Amino acid sequence: MKYLFLIFFMNFLPPCAGKSLSRDGNYSKTFEDIKKEIGGYSNIAKAIIDLAVHGEAQNRSYERLAVFADTIGPRLSGSKNLDAAIKYMFSALQEDRLENVHLEPVKVPHWERGEEFAMMLEPRNHSIAILGLGNSVATPPEGITAEVIVVASFDELHRRAQEAKGKVVVYNQPFITYGETVQYRSQGAVEAAKVGAVASLIRSIASFSIHSPHTGWQNYQPGVPQIPTACISVEDAEMMSRMSLRGTKIVVYLKMGAKTYPDSSSLNTVAEIVGSKYPEQIVLVSGHLDSWDVGQGAMDDGGGAFISWEALSLVKDLGLRPKRTLRLVLWTGEEQGGVGAEQYYQLHKENISNFDIVMESDEGTFKPMGLGFTGTDEARDIVKEIMTLLLPINVTNIYDTAEGIDIDYWMRDGVPDLGNLWVQLPSFF
Repeated sequence: MKYLFLIFFMNFLPPCAGKSLSRDGNYSKTFEDIKKEIGGYSNIAKAIIDLAVHGEAQNRSYERLAVFADTIGPRLSGSKNLDAAIKYMFSALQEDRLENVHLEPVKVPHWERGEEFAMMLEPRNHSIAILGLGNSVATPPEGITAEVIVVASFDELHRRAQEAKGKVVVYNQPFITYGETVQYRSQGAVEAAKVGAVASLIRSIASFSIHSPHTGWQNYQPGVPQIPTACISVEDAEMMSRMSLRGTKIVVYLKMGAKTYPDSSSLNTVAEIVGSKYPEQIVLVSGHLDSWDVGQGAMDDGGGAFISWEALSLVKDLGLRPKRTLRLVLWTGEEQGGVGAEQYYQLHKENISNFDIVMESDEGTFKPMGLGFTGTDEARDIVKEIMTLLLPINVTNIYDTAEGIDIDYWMRDGVPDLGNLWVQLPSFF
């Protein structure tokens, strides 16, 4: 949670921070001036830390999230639950007395998974735990019964293309990193269809499993047949791989009732604390409200959304007024490829010069270690100085990698980014 304190400090900086460093090529203050000014905010930093860690706001974001997740539940794009979540947050932000609370309309995909069932029939009966991937088509009503081909990579699939026709491709790719390995989930069905497969089953994109398949979004390509696709557990993928290496014939039965409907109307949720000196300049903090349908979405991304809200709440509760406008955006449709954020960008990009920095939290809310940052060297030096104010809670690291699907559009246009909070994961991850 502690990453959000940096948000406040960015708002109190002089006008040469962030993107405006190079806005006119002339720096009105030297770095030493800026460094001195940052040091002057140590008392404000202490007040924020004390309120959040030791004061009345201790655990507030957790309690808010617990009520929200328990009340609303899963929030799949296009669902009534997501509509209820947006309505809930709109009221909550108003009740928190934030400013300019409003909703911005967007269109989002509407996909439902329906009935799902998979069974290994040969060499023995074994129930396969599956989760259909978002945007997957259904099987025929009677299901699919077919032999399996197990591969460990796209390269292996292409080498064995003649063997794959009419079969179910099972991907047992090793987990390297999420960013590298997720291509099998997003592209696995397309690559399998190109070689004539009738379906694909993909080892869940995870380093750890307790017989628990993961879901996520996947994409089809024009001109390539659309085949059903789902994730399976690490254990089942490994088992079928061992069987295949022994030369054992594997036959599976797969039935999926997924449906895709026309795009639905949805809303990005926005609230602000208006800046006192540069109200037109924006520091954007964000997380996404939508989630998948098979969990409460407390971590992905309820936690990120609620600590972003907490950032504004703490500033308000302390009676602070930042120089710049601190804007909270709770995205919709992130799990489907950041569609809500893309439409927000299209709506606001004509004012991109007013966005000084953009932030997103969507990689968990465990013990904080530091922040990922992209921007100029001058801006990085300023961020390093700001991070010294977080020394009392030992969150001072700056990492070169900053990313976030919802803020990617701004990053491409050169807006400095404080991406996902770097956290220390529990030992079982």
